[in-house]
Amino acid sequence: MSKPIFPAHPGDPSNADEVARALAEALAPIAPDEARIGALRARLIQRARASRAADERVINVRREDGQWRALAKGVRVKMLCKGSRSVLVELAAGAALPTHRHHEHEECVVLRGEAQLGDLHVRRGDYHLAPAGSRHGRVSSSGGALLYLRGTSIGSRVEVARDLVTAWLPGAGASPITVRADEGEWRDFAPGVQAKSLWCDADARSMLLRLQPGACADAHAHSIDDECLMLEGEAFFGDTLLRAGDYRLAPAGTRHCDVVSDVGAVLFVRGATHEAARASV
Repeated sequence: MSKPIFPAHPGDPSNADEVARALAEALAPIAPDEARIGALRARLIQRARASRAADERVINVRREDGQWRALAKGVRVKMLCKGSRSVLVELAAGAALPTHRHHEHEECVVLRGEAQLGDLHVRRGDYHLAPAGSRHGRVSSSGGALLYLRGTSIGSRVEVARDLVTAWLPGAGASPITVRADEGEWRDFAPGVQAKSLWCDADARSMLLRLQPGACADAHAHSIDDECLMLEGEAFFGDTLLRAGDYRLAPAGTRHCDVVSDVGAVLFVRGATHEAARASV
C-alpha cells in the first residue's frame, strides 16, 4: 500500500511553498558575536581591496559608455579605448565606406545585421580577417549593420588617408580569412567551456569562448594585451560583471581573474596563445 501524502507533506509539490515558509518561520535568527562580525568585515574589505588592485590597470567599457561620432554619411564610429585600435562601426541602411587598403591585420566580427565587404557578404556572428597589405572593396550594408573592428586605422586621419590613397596601387594583397557563424569546431577548453579558434599567428590568437551556465575559465597571466568583447550572456571577471556589448582590455603584465558565468556567455577574445599564457603564469 502506498504511503498517503498529507496536505502539508513536503513530498507534495503543491505544498512546497507552504512547507518552506513554515520552516523559515520556525528558524530563530542567530546573531554572530563581535569577533565573527569583525572577521567577516575584515575578509570583505580584503577581498574588495584585492579586486580593486587586480582591476587597477584593466579597462572596462560598458555598452552604453563612450561617444559615437560621424565617420561618413550614414556611418558612425565609437572608439572603445585609447590605444587599443578597436572600435564599433555602425552602418545605416544603404550606407557605405570606400575601397581601402589595410596596413595591419584588421579583424571584424558582425554584431548585428549584414554587410557587403567588396564581393563578400557577411552576417551576424561571422568573423573576417583582412591581412596587412590586403585591399578591401567598398564596405556597405543594405539593411544596416553593427561591426566590431580590431586593428583598424580609424581614429587616425593620417592613417585613414593613407589607406584610401594606397587602395589604388596595384595588387590585392594576401587573401582574407572568413569564418562563418556556423563554421569552425568547438573544442573543450575547460570544464563547461568550449573554444573556437578563428585566427592565430606566432604569439597571439583570436577565438570565441563559450561558457555554459555555472562554468569557470581559470585565472591566468597576460603576456600581451588581452582584449575581450562580450557577444552573448554575461560573466564575472573576478568581481566585475560584464554583459553582452561590454568590452575589456587587460594590458600585458596583468593577471586575469577567474571568469565565471551563471547564465552562460559567448566572448570574442584576442590574446596570447594558450601555450604562451601558460608560460607566463
